[in-house]
Amino acid sequence: MALIGYLNELEWHFIIERFAGSNSKWRSSRGCLSSGPLSLRKRLILNISEDFALAEFLMDLEFDRCVGRSSKLANIEYTDSEMSTLTLLLGYLPPEKDLWPETLKRQRSTYKQFVEEIIIEQCKGTKSGKDSKEFDVDHPLNPNPDSQWLAFFKDNEVLLQIDKDCRRLCPDISFFQIATKYPNKKVTTGEDRDFETLRERVLRTHLEASHVNTNRSGLKNLSAPRKIAPEEYFVLGDGEEAHWEVVERILYVYAKLNPGLGYVQGMNEIIGPLYYVFCSDPNLEWQENVEADAFFCFTNLMSEIRDNFIKTLDDSACGIGNLMKSVRSMLKERDIILYRYLEEQQMRPQFYSFRWLTLLLSQEFALPDVIRVWDSLFADEKRFDFLIYVCCAMHMVIRDQLLAGDFATTMKLLQNYPDIDIHTILSKAMDLKRPRVTPPSPSQTQQRQKGGFQFKKR
Repeated sequence: MALIGYLNELEWHFIIERFAGSNSKWRSSRGCLSSGPLSLRKRLILNISEDFALAEFLMDLEFDRCVGRSSKLANIEYTDSEMSTLTLLLGYLPPEKDLWPETLKRQRSTYKQFVEEIIIEQCKGTKSGKDSKEFDVDHPLNPNPDSQWLAFFKDNEVLLQIDKDCRRLCPDISFFQIATKYPNKKVTTGEDRDFETLRERVLRTHLEASHVNTNRSGLKNLSAPRKIAPEEYFVLGDGEEAHWEVVERILYVYAKLNPGLGYVQGMNEIIGPLYYVFCSDPNLEWQENVEADAFFCFTNLMSEIRDNFIKTLDDSACGIGNLMKSVRSMLKERDIILYRYLEEQQMRPQFYSFRWLTLLLSQEFALPDVIRVWDSLFADEKRFDFLIYVCCAMHMVIRDQLLAGDFATTMKLLQNYPDIDIHTILSKAMDLKRPRVTPPSPSQTQQRQKGGFQFKKR
């Protein structure tokens, strides 16, 4: 993915004709495409931040390409660029290109400070113990609510949940299980470290003691901890870390910086595609700094959808409950027969659309298709309003299968969505988004004949 793709010559002609008539800066570009298309494209990209109208127009082209609305845009080829599309659409980088280097430098430096304070400073002394008078006052058995050890153990509970979720991230592909080319050396190497890494904290916590249980007959049995599959807790060598461990650190830092929300199951499914996109970028600078960049893009995205993860807001106007009602209301408006059938089957939205909406469909499709859907969601002017149309389209695309099945079949279809071409779903969603034209009444027909009629849009 890149900010601007290299369009074919027909598309560049269209752009030039669109802007040359009203902008002298682009008027001189007429006719030069055939003589030097590459130089023109480079000039357009380098000056993108100087013409916000062109920038907005290209973003519209990107949205059209994402939803598959225009066949003319289907052959856009993306290549390496100085930034990923996500950094712009998620507000990580400003529109002014001149500010990008300074912004990246500042944000990446800030994230390094977060890791220093949260992973290193707060955990100092946890590896070898504090050989000082301070240890006599504050120790692991200290019942004082202000004890740093008490906070440490609570953090471990959060860390264990994050670790469990990240280990099984995107199980259909091996990407997250392989070692990253750019591990964080500061927190992965060095035997003289005076702090535990997240990996060490998790491994130590899993060293559980055996318990003696007494059954109904009075016999005592020794219960050992559950045996873990070797591959589940396979760790790399010193100085190496898998991609899922990087994601784990990002989520842990986020949870510590956002104590009001903390970590909620499902956040790993949100950051997974973001992290994958950054790692897949051919630009080596992006690959080397993927942890910091993914963290801030994830933070910006969570600022928009965090209400979906707050249980107390489920029934509020901004909660996930309202979104589920919006999907069902749209289905009622667009396909009353299917809506009534689902109601008769008592197929509640909570059974399936809760996951659709909360995780932005990241669990319903393969990773490449998830990225394709997110392109459309992030490029839409109204952001996640388009998600409602996509969810409604997902119902209607498998309409015949739903109507032909019983409760069990319908539940299986909606909870395990079938393999449908993602372009078909996005095209249907775009059709739903277009304004509907109400047929004229007889009185309106007479008014139209007089020249005063206008179609009503809803």
